[in-house]
Amino acid sequence: MNIRLPWRDRLFAAFIFFTRLPFWRIHQPRKEAYETVVELWPLTGWLTAGCMVATLYFGSFVVPTALAAMAAIIVRILITGALHEDGLADFIDGFGGGGTDRKRILDIMKDSHIGTYGVVGLVLYFMLLHQSLTILPPRITALMILAADPFFKMMTAQLIQMMPYARTAETAKSQVVYRKTSIKAGLLLLIQGTLPAIGLWYFAGLPYLCIAIPALVFYLLYLLMHRRINGYTGDCCGAVFLLTELTFYLTYITLNS
Repeated sequence: MNIRLPWRDRLFAAFIFFTRLPFWRIHQPRKEAYETVVELWPLTGWLTAGCMVATLYFGSFVVPTALAAMAAIIVRILITGALHEDGLADFIDGFGGGGTDRKRILDIMKDSHIGTYGVVGLVLYFMLLHQSLTILPPRITALMILAADPFFKMMTAQLIQMMPYARTAETAKSQVVYRKTSIKAGLLLLIQGTLPAIGLWYFAGLPYLCIAIPALVFYLLYLLMHRRINGYTGDCCGAVFLLTELTFYLTYITLNS
C-alpha cells in the first residue's frame, strides 16, 4: 500500500538520491519518500542536462568543443557522484562475469570492486559519449542533451513496472526498493520525460528511429535481465539509462551528420 507523502518530501528525496548536491541541508524528507524517487527521476535530468548544456555550449566559445564536451561530462559525474556510471560498471561486470548463475550475478554487482569487464565497458562508453558530443554543432548537441537525459530516465523508470526487484530492501545497496508507480505518477513521468524533447523536435527534427532504436536496446536489456536475474536492481536502472541515452546520441548523429 502506497503511503501518501507530501510533494516536498518526494521532490527533495529525488534530488538527494540522484545528485550529490546538498539539498539535504534545505529539507530532510521522510524515509518512505525514497521509495518514490524514480517517479521524479526525469526531473533530476532537467538539472543534470541543464548543467551539461551550459558547460558545453558556453564553454565552446572559449575552448575547443572537445574540451567543452569533456568538461560537460565531468560536470554531470560530479553532480551525480557517478551514480549511473557505477551502475553501468557493476552491470557489465555482473552480466559479463556471472554467466547464467543468478546469485553470482547479483553478488558481483553488489561487490564494491570493479572488474575487467567493468573497466573496459566504462572506457568504451566514455569514448563513445565524448565523441557523440563533439560531432554536431554545439547548439544542436545542447538540444540533444536536453531531450535525451530526462527522456531516457523516464523510459528506464518503466523497469519497475515491468519486473520485480531482484533483491530485498535489506540486501539492496541503497536499502530502498522503489514502489510501483500509479497512473497519476506515470502521467507525471511522461510529462517530465517528453517536455524537454520538444525543443529538439521543433528546432532540429527528431526522426522516429531516434526513439525506436533506443527502445529496441531497452527491450533487449529487459530480456537479458528477465532471463538472468528475473528482475532489476538499481545498478540495472543506471546501466539501462546510460546505454539507451548513448544509443539515442549515436542514432541521432548517424541520421543527421
